[in-house]
Amino acid sequence: MPETQNIKNEIVLRGIPASHGISIGPAYLFLKDIPIVEERIIKPEEIELEQRRFSISLEKSSKELNKILLFAQEKIGEAKAKVLDAQIMVLDDPVLIGTIKKRIASENRNAEFIVNDEIGRYATLMLKAQDEYMHERAHDMEDLKNRIIRNLLQERLISKLEGSIIVVAHTLTPADTMILSRNHVLGYATDRGGITSHAALFSRSLKIPAIVGLGDVSRSVMNGDTLILDGYSGTLIINPTDEQIKHYEKKRERMNKFEQQLTGLKDLPAETIDGHRVELSANIELLDELDYVVVQGSQGIGLYRTESLLLNSDDFPSEEEQYLEYKQIADRVYPHRVILRTFDIGGDKIAPATADESNPFLGWRGIRISLDRPDIFLNQLRAMLRASVRKNLSIMFPMVATLEEVRIAKRYVRKAKAELRSHGIKFNDKTPIGVMIEVPSAALMISQIAAEIDFISIGTNDLTQYMLAVDRGNTLVSKLYRQFDPSVVNTIKHVINGAHKRGIWAGICGEMGGNPLAVPLLIGLGIDELSVVPAVLPEIKKIIRSLDYSLMKELAGQALEASTSDEVERMMSKFFKKHLPDIPLDH
Repeated sequence: MPETQNIKNEIVLRGIPASHGISIGPAYLFLKDIPIVEERIIKPEEIELEQRRFSISLEKSSKELNKILLFAQEKIGEAKAKVLDAQIMVLDDPVLIGTIKKRIASENRNAEFIVNDEIGRYATLMLKAQDEYMHERAHDMEDLKNRIIRNLLQERLISKLEGSIIVVAHTLTPADTMILSRNHVLGYATDRGGITSHAALFSRSLKIPAIVGLGDVSRSVMNGDTLILDGYSGTLIINPTDEQIKHYEKKRERMNKFEQQLTGLKDLPAETIDGHRVELSANIELLDELDYVVVQGSQGIGLYRTESLLLNSDDFPSEEEQYLEYKQIADRVYPHRVILRTFDIGGDKIAPATADESNPFLGWRGIRISLDRPDIFLNQLRAMLRASVRKNLSIMFPMVATLEEVRIAKRYVRKAKAELRSHGIKFNDKTPIGVMIEVPSAALMISQIAAEIDFISIGTNDLTQYMLAVDRGNTLVSKLYRQFDPSVVNTIKHVINGAHKRGIWAGICGEMGGNPLAVPLLIGLGIDELSVVPAVLPEIKKIIRSLDYSLMKELAGQALEASTSDEVERMMSKFFKKHLPDIPLDH
């Protein structure tokens, strides 16, 4: 009888690269059993006991999270560890605690059921939003709920693991990421999650390679399967061949050498060989990212998403709360520039003021909400202006579609200034005002819009989506979402030219700016500023410093004549092979 061999099939999955690095090792499937919650009617004499059980569970959950917080403070620093504070604060929320205790008494039901129902409501509401950021926060709430229930049921979660492993999970919370890192974790791979998730942020701080948004990796992997995790390209290979392992070992060696070269670039300008300088800044949404941004050598913040202030809040933050946040950013980044974007909410994004809409992407969002809710808008503008005294702060309006919107928004800026003046409050009267160009109508009207403002920043994600009429989240059509489509490239050029003719600068804060392949094209088109995710800053700077501006202009000229996306992409690849052979771009 022939000897049988157990040869497993190779599976290649693509996800979102969340933390750079390459890991090769065995998989550990981190399955967090969701506690089973049974509804139980309790007798009146059991109410006090049930409420006490809930209090003890809260106390235990708080101790666990505080322990993880201390560990996180030691490993990644106090500022970044503050992410865990949000969960701990929920455990101390008197309104939530009071509501759950009251419901136990009024509904005569067991604590597990009420906790599951009450906290689950918040998580469900957040999950209804299509906004990735709110999804991440929903998972944090879900995790907190399950922690409280596990402690009510006196169940334990295993966190001590053996050997060197690559953790594979459906999703990871910041607490999971931190507690698992006490083991010898080579990498993280998850079904869900985005580049801005707290788990991704922690992975980068811990310097552990990670890929998120892999779809169903947790269903495709078995414990002990050999994995290759490429945190540069977002590729995960399950059961790779020996040849692939050798290939990625060489790539790891090559990338390590490349990253060593990048460490010396931190304080150097983003300047081409022939002396053309580009401003290189970072997109962020959390104060916790500021330290990382500085370490990565950013020249400032090209986009601060103020929507993060709405996290875990039933209402809009007060002017004072906003002012303190904006001031902290402006102080930390000084003398570099910070661009604060006014609330980009509504439509598909959850917020205290939203509406049910059949087509949210074309609905009530961005500047449209601000102009319809002057109370909210003026509050935010006054807070931003108050934080502008160092003169390094700019204000930017999102989702602008018409010239009228720009003019009305500016009237509110003037009104906010007048109100501050009347109270003798200082601010920078010349605070630059800009808009995001992400709607085709605004791109076409760039000449008239540019005459009204001080700068523009192109949001390439939405601009591409609206130009090509493609919902990139819709798997049926997402393949049609192509940022190198000639229509997009020519529109970007049109917007840059329109801005320059009016004597203002043009930047890019969309994902295209952080795509190494697109960088020579964008600079060649004449872009003045690139604002990118902090992780890719050194690599983008290296590309800029390795090229002549004249070469990039020549490349852009050719790209503007191209007829298809494939043609433009082939042009970019050929350019890299010829002029940047030392930059490993097999991402």
